[in-house]
Amino acid sequence: MNTPAQAPAADTIGYLHSVETGAAVDGPGVRFVYFVSGCQFRCLYCHNPDTWKLHHGRELTVEQALSELKPYAGFLRFAGGVTVSGGEPLMQPNFVHGLFAGAKAMGLNTALDTHGFLHDKVDDAWFDEVDLVLLDIKHSDPAQYQALTAQPLQPTLDFARRLVRLGKKLWIRYVLVPGLTDGFDDIERLADFAVSLGDAVERVEVLPFHKLGEHKWAELGMPYTLADTPAPPPELTERARGQFRSRGLTVH
Repeated sequence: MNTPAQAPAADTIGYLHSVETGAAVDGPGVRFVYFVSGCQFRCLYCHNPDTWKLHHGRELTVEQALSELKPYAGFLRFAGGVTVSGGEPLMQPNFVHGLFAGAKAMGLNTALDTHGFLHDKVDDAWFDEVDLVLLDIKHSDPAQYQALTAQPLQPTLDFARRLVRLGKKLWIRYVLVPGLTDGFDDIERLADFAVSLGDAVERVEVLPFHKLGEHKWAELGMPYTLADTPAPPPELTERARGQFRSRGLTVH
């Protein structure tokens, strides 16, 4: 059943992993980023596995979370905006909708960073307070996507098409992992899909794999299967970006 988009109460409870007050890579301009807790994906390259469990986050109300944003609102109105990331924001739809509604009331640009798997849990009106969606597409091959994330690909593709129908702008994000997501044909397939979405796609971001979160896996007592995987060399990253550029897409 879809979560309706009526304004959540200020005392709606959510679970927040952390916030970042000066992010430059999570949407246009300088961003205040809420990292919410909870994610049903188990991505092999995840650099925040400590966000997977919902109740591992800090419990607080929408009002309390917005109070952390208010001191920065004047600056963010002209410098950037607010992004809700995770974890997976759509695991807490009422809480996250409250954050977006509060941010819009402050006159701020809003962005949702999501894999889109849970989009059918909210109705179309839920997205009225969202200016931009940063859509993480982990792989273009259904079998490889399942192996990488432990979830199916199709809901994410359906979500992208839904955003087009709603007239939303999106940035497609793709993590480039040597030997895992760097296949030429796989990137071609994703580039074709991005083009099929038309002008809704403002840019594609090819994000080189890194292991900055490897220590978190160890702290959680979980094996990190990509420990021996190197970062992609510059020429591989440029080749992948070139595949998107060749379709006329704006690439970063």
